Amino acid sequence: MHFDHAQLRAALDDGLLSFPVTDFDANGDLDQAGYEARLEWLGSYPVSALFVAGGTGEFFSLTNTELGRVVESASRICGGKLPILASAGRSQRDAIEHARIAEQGGADGLLLMPPYLTECPREGLVEYVAAVCDSTRLGVVLYNRANGQLDAKSVSALAERCPNLIALKDGVGNIQALNTIIKTVGDRLVYIGGVPTAEIFAEAYLAIGVNTYSSAVYNFVPEAALAFYRALRAGEDARVGRMVRDFFVPFVELRDSCPGYAVSLIKAGAEQVGHGAGHVRAPLIMPNQSQRQTLAGLIETFNALAKEGATP
Repeated sequence: MHFDHAQLRAALDDGLLSFPVTDFDANGDLDQAGYEARLEWLGSYPVSALFVAGGTGEFFSLTNTELGRVVESASRICGGKLPILASAGRSQRDAIEHARIAEQGGADGLLLMPPYLTECPREGLVEYVAAVCDSTRLGVVLYNRANGQLDAKSVSALAERCPNLIALKDGVGNIQALNTIIKTVGDRLVYIGGVPTAEIFAEAYLAIGVNTYSSAVYNFVPEAALAFYRALRAGEDARVGRMVRDFFVPFVELRDSCPGYAVSLIKAGAEQVGHGAGHVRAPLIMPNQSQRQTLAGLIETFNALAKEGATP
């Protein structure tokens, strides 16, 4: 652990957040050397924090052993340079074990995913989050999405109960509900945009005080993703609008053509720019050739848009 809670909060509150894909070899096994090369590449750009084995990193398909190897690689390659956050989730006991793995691997924080599958009453969700927070010294980011959605009252109770709960990541895109949480809980927590392809919500997020978000497309267009973030924060509305219209809108349309493409398209994009990470694991599938060609055209468009108006 290299970053304390205050330092972690500061990193999460400003700057683009990296969520790298996880590398698999031709047999579908973890490719640790390939993953470390990916971290070296993506870590050479100025992002604020590194979330390993997140949703884009296929946390849901990793074994605990693989999770430990991913965290260890990230700590060795990027530790001390960037805050490293690892994922935890599934059952309460699984999540506590994931937190232990993250601590032992050298992570600085934890992204707490929703529980697996089952419908959850809010009272039970509060206990789930509190139990994981109580089990670790790491700063915890609560991922508010799917069957793990909490309202303002519940988030406020957790913020008071759990000193190491430092942030909330929105995975829903309900701006009214998120704004209610922000206005209720205030700056006790940091707020992160986290819907799939979060850039499509970036303008709305910024309007209610959410300064940053997780960027999946950073995996294959890092310079363009950073150019978009800089333009957003600089108030370059026309430039942001062009990038949203000509890249993110058609990209989201392509993403929505098949369940799971929020991950699969990212791996396909990484392959197209010469940083392949292997295929996704079942039950996800990779895009077909026609979809890959569409993606290639979008990548070319986004890179060109990012250079327009850029400072030499």
